[in-house]
Amino acid sequence: MTRGGPRLGLVSQHATPQASAWCMRASYATEPRELTVRDALREALAEEMERDSRVFLMGEEVGQYQGAYKVSKDLLDKFGRDRVIDTPITEMGFAGLGVGAALSGTRPIVEFMTFNFAMQAIDHVVNSAAKTRYMSGGSFKCPIVFRGPNGPPRAVGAQHSQCFGAWYGSIPGLKVVAPWNCNDSKGLLKAAIRDDNPVVVLESEILYNEKYALSPEAQSKDYVLEIGKAHIERAGTDVTICTFSRMVGESLKAAAELEKEGINVEVINLRSLRPLDHETIIKSIKKTHRLVTVEEGFPQYGVGAEIVASVNELAFDWLDAPPERITGADVPMPYTQILEDLAMVTPSNIANAVRRVCFRQK
Repeated sequence: MTRGGPRLGLVSQHATPQASAWCMRASYATEPRELTVRDALREALAEEMERDSRVFLMGEEVGQYQGAYKVSKDLLDKFGRDRVIDTPITEMGFAGLGVGAALSGTRPIVEFMTFNFAMQAIDHVVNSAAKTRYMSGGSFKCPIVFRGPNGPPRAVGAQHSQCFGAWYGSIPGLKVVAPWNCNDSKGLLKAAIRDDNPVVVLESEILYNEKYALSPEAQSKDYVLEIGKAHIERAGTDVTICTFSRMVGESLKAAAELEKEGINVEVINLRSLRPLDHETIIKSIKKTHRLVTVEEGFPQYGVGAEIVASVNELAFDWLDAPPERITGADVPMPYTQILEDLAMVTPSNIANAVRRVCFRQK
């Protein structure tokens, strides 16, 4: 398979003077600022690279090509080739280099052009990064971030369209976050970079160009979201939807439609898949007594399956209906658009599940 853009090896150059002025802005914003998810991620990268000289970015096309999805646009010019490093096409190789650098005292950010390609590097993510702190008895820290697009985009086929939330969420020693809007993207990425543990940041390719308001608080260079804490995006009383990443927006669309039918939906944006915020989920279930989980991954052994199992263990007596799981289709993602549309989760899928748990339809 081919990946567009020029290919560069590892090169080195001192950071440029412009870096020190890159993140300067008003200290206290008073109004929301609209920008794309791509820009929010770039802002987080730039601010953290400015704050800590140990932070650097590496991956395929992150430098001269400005990033496959332009998340790293302008960073090479502002921080230089010591800190924005183009790598060869070898995920196993540069993931291993990143882990070694993290163990040696730096704070690498490893970009995968898509998390599907991270399967080439999964040995280093799991065995080299996630397990080292435990196996060393806490003697070694591995402060590394693995980030890039996750889940299905459009018209790229089965080998580029998988959600890895359940894969990485099952690994002890990893933290796994999945942002939705600009506040999520900036706050979670900054938290991941500052964390002393390996963190997987699962971004949605479809969301990169979506615009959201960045809150005044999120415009601060010290804005960091707590990993392991979910956020209630919409309060409700009749049913709880637990979801993450792009499916938060789709769930909110379904909730708006269901409100016209008198169904009041609470939407929980998980933000963090590992650790999972059981407290927020259970508290919501005790209020609504019904649960729907929504994700783009496969149904078997999925994130929704884990949530349903934990709710059965911790809040079974509060459930008034069997929980429902909405997922992507249990097939490799089709390439042709007609079949791809049928395999993707839609607001109508979500709304129908809510109606079923509320006994509004079979």
